[in-house]
Amino acid sequence: MNSSEKTDVNHPNQNDSNVYGVIGICGVVSNLIARMLMDHGCHVIGTDLHPKEVCEYLYTLEEYNIPLSLSEHPESFFNKSTYIVPPPSLHEDSKLIKKIKDCGTILTVEDCLKIFKPEKPVLCITGTNGKTTTTTLLKHICRNAGLKPTEHGFRNLQGNIDYIPPVQARLKGDVAVLETGTFGQTGDLKIMVERCEPDCGIVTNINPDHLDENHDFMSYASIKGEFVEFFKNKTLIVNSDDPTVFGLVDQDSQDIVTFGVDSSGSGIGFKQCWCGREIKVDETITGSGFYSCECGLIRPEPDYLATDLDESNGKFALKTPDGDVKVQMKLIGLHNVYNTVGAYVAAIEFFKIPVDKILNSIESFEGVPGRIEYLYSYNKIDILIDYGHNPAGIETVLREIKKVYDKITVVITVSSESGYSGDDEILEKALEIGDFVVPASFASRRAAEKQERYISSGKILLTDLSLVNFKKGTLGANSDQVLEGLKKGLECDASALICLGEAAFKYKENILKWRDL
Repeated sequence: MNSSEKTDVNHPNQNDSNVYGVIGICGVVSNLIARMLMDHGCHVIGTDLHPKEVCEYLYTLEEYNIPLSLSEHPESFFNKSTYIVPPPSLHEDSKLIKKIKDCGTILTVEDCLKIFKPEKPVLCITGTNGKTTTTTLLKHICRNAGLKPTEHGFRNLQGNIDYIPPVQARLKGDVAVLETGTFGQTGDLKIMVERCEPDCGIVTNINPDHLDENHDFMSYASIKGEFVEFFKNKTLIVNSDDPTVFGLVDQDSQDIVTFGVDSSGSGIGFKQCWCGREIKVDETITGSGFYSCECGLIRPEPDYLATDLDESNGKFALKTPDGDVKVQMKLIGLHNVYNTVGAYVAAIEFFKIPVDKILNSIESFEGVPGRIEYLYSYNKIDILIDYGHNPAGIETVLREIKKVYDKITVVITVSSESGYSGDDEILEKALEIGDFVVPASFASRRAAEKQERYISSGKILLTDLSLVNFKKGTLGANSDQVLEGLKKGLECDASALICLGEAAFKYKENILKWRDL
């Protein structure tokens, strides 16, 4: 079969004699495609120029028994393959593409997505904050109800962008619950959700936390609007306490289910309305709460409303269209009430899971590692970590912890993706809510040096290693900086220490080992 022939792949079955050769099997997308093809009954072989020692994700292929050729692309691979699937990163003009065209028929990743359908209920979750917890909880509920969610299976990889969610939707399983993020470029979330082919969506919130200097908030919010637009004729579950989210919804033509929280007292915030006016928000958490605008946008009475909140004990009542229920979480914090209600709505409205199974699952859910995660107590100080790395997320986390602990120390390991302004804002939130602040990363140290009065008063405690300019992607501190920040923070007269940022999560094992030294 040569490249001039039209690619015509029928839906394969166990008797399909075609061989699907996947190139770049050590890469994330090719790895997923190989597993997806195998899950659909295809005969797959794989190859990669990388040797086994640097093939990070080979453990995901153990149960598949795929014949692999590593460290080279042997001629036998091309000779055996009926269809060849190159990685999407391979340039059209590359020598390897030319070789593939000479040997067989190219099947692109896009071709695979069109040929192989999810064939199961698919739900996508997007938003600025809460995506991971909502996704993880909803999958936990599904499992406890006897439904197997698809899993991409990559350790330490969030997997919410690019081709990962769409291919994950096509892996074996009864349902697909997909966290869907964005690169912040117009059109990318639209393409993502179209590839996933979902029947239902959830929007958690929209806040200006992942912005850089090249984007304004409403442009970023418009990208999330691409997600809302996709669900014009499908079920969409939205946090209607967020005016930015609810302002995107077409209330007359969309099948929407709303959820919210009956609480206030976080403070007064402001958000730009889609009409251009500035809206005052009586906030429950940052960016969400009670609001109204002269243009007619007003916070509705949610279909599902959390009331009678006991946040520090994880309890609340939930008003639903079918009556009130009592909810008990292992998690704490108002942000987790939002996450839990969103998952509850999806479980009952979309997956049709019985109420008792949902409530039992919520009560047994331990949370997502790295999200207000308790590690241990040291000299009567509780040590916690949280992955929080943007101002609004950090503010929410600190406010919730402050409801439980009288005095807290905040160790900052963050280097904000928003640059200097984000670093400054994160420090300001920590100073506003925390009792003591230890800037452990170079980025937070740079922000702290502008706050001389807090340094002289002892509210900010500086470390030596924070002078080292370390940054790797969004990782703001190295292991030594994290541990030095922890030790300095434990000198403070506080009942809890919260270590914030990606580095806190990445070096959790180092923090645990330090306790035993």
